[in-house]
Amino acid sequence: MTRWLVTGAGGMLGSDLLAVLGGQAGARVTVTTRADLDVTDAAAVKAAVAGHDLVVNAAGWTDVDRAEACEAEAAEVNGTAVANLATACAATGARLLHVSTDYVFAGDGREPYPEDHPTAPVNAYGRGKLAGEQAVARLLPGDGYVVRTAWLYGEHGRNFVTTMLRLAAERDTLEVVDDQHGQPTWSYALAGRLVALGDAALAGRAPAGIYHGTASGRTTWYGLARAVFGLRGLDPDRIRPTTSERFVRPAARPAFSVLRHDRWRLAGLPPMADWHEQLTEALSGDWPAPH
Repeated sequence: MTRWLVTGAGGMLGSDLLAVLGGQAGARVTVTTRADLDVTDAAAVKAAVAGHDLVVNAAGWTDVDRAEACEAEAAEVNGTAVANLATACAATGARLLHVSTDYVFAGDGREPYPEDHPTAPVNAYGRGKLAGEQAVARLLPGDGYVVRTAWLYGEHGRNFVTTMLRLAAERDTLEVVDDQHGQPTWSYALAGRLVALGDAALAGRAPAGIYHGTASGRTTWYGLARAVFGLRGLDPDRIRPTTSERFVRPAARPAFSVLRHDRWRLAGLPPMADWHEQLTEALSGDWPAPH
C-alpha cells in the first residue's frame, strides 16, 4: 500500500489525478483542496504531509494576468508554498511531484527547450513558478520531481478548448492568434503520466529532477482552435488567424513554448502522445457539450 497526498484536488488537473488514482490498485489517497489545506501555512503542510509516501502538488496560483498586479501573493502560492511542501517531504522522506510550467522560459526560442535549458521568465507568474522549482531542487535533490506542463485543457475547469466551443455557439467567426507556438496537453493524459512517474519514483526507477509533461508535436492557438472545430463537426474556416498584438494582456506570454521530452526515457516511460491524438481522444467523450 502506497500513501499519496494530492494538493489542489479541486482543480482541473487535481480532479483528473483523483480519477486516475481511483483505478490504482494499492494506492491510498488523501485529497486536499484549497478549503482543506492552506499550502502557504508551513505548520499545516507539515501535518498534512506526515504519513505519506508521495505528494503530488497540483495546487497553485493560475491566474497569469492577475499575478502581474499581485506578484507577492502569487509568489507565496507558487514559490513559498512549494518550499513548505519540499521541507515537509524532506523531514519525512516522502517524494514530491510538483507541477510547474513552460512560463519559466523566455519563449524566444526556435527549437524545443530541453529540460536543462536556462530559465528566464518574462512575467510574474513565471517568476513565482521558477521559485517553486528552485525550492524543490534545493530542498529535495534526491526526492523532488518537477513536471513542467503547458497549454493544459480538460473537463473540470475553464480552458481554451471549452472557451472555443462556447464561443462557437455565440459568434459566426473567431479571431485566434497564430504567432504563439506550443503543445496542447490534455489534463487527464498528464494525470496519468504523473501517476506513472510517481510509481516509478517510489520503485526507485526514476531519477529526481525536471521532466517536461506536455504532448508531443506542436501547433499554434489558431491551429488548436481549427482542430477543435473540426473534431466537433464545425467549420474550421470560421477561425481567422491574427497576431498577439491584437490581444494585448497584462502579462506577457512566451511566443514559443515547445518543450523537449528527453528525460522520460530515464524513468522508463515514453514521451506523451501527439497533441492532436490527445485532443481527438478527449473530445470523443461527452465534454464539452457540442454546439
